[in-house]
Amino acid sequence: MLCWARTLFILVVVALGALSMLNACGQRGDLYLPEPPPPTPASRGEDIPGIPAPPADAGGHAAQPSS
Repeated sequence: MLCWARTLFILVVVALGALSMLNACGQRGDLYLPEPPPPTPASRGEDIPGIPAPPADAGGHAAQPSS
């Protein structure tokens, strides 16, 4: 046998939960996905990494490649 007080309590909890979710909808403005920013044109030559310098030996001179 179902208790009417328990059923009423469950209905009140469900109703308050649904109303609180509906009330919170749009609190910070309209709900929409923002448009992506327009693509920026690629700058010329800045995306190419520089050539690293060869490591210096103990005397302060650049190491010469051996052949």
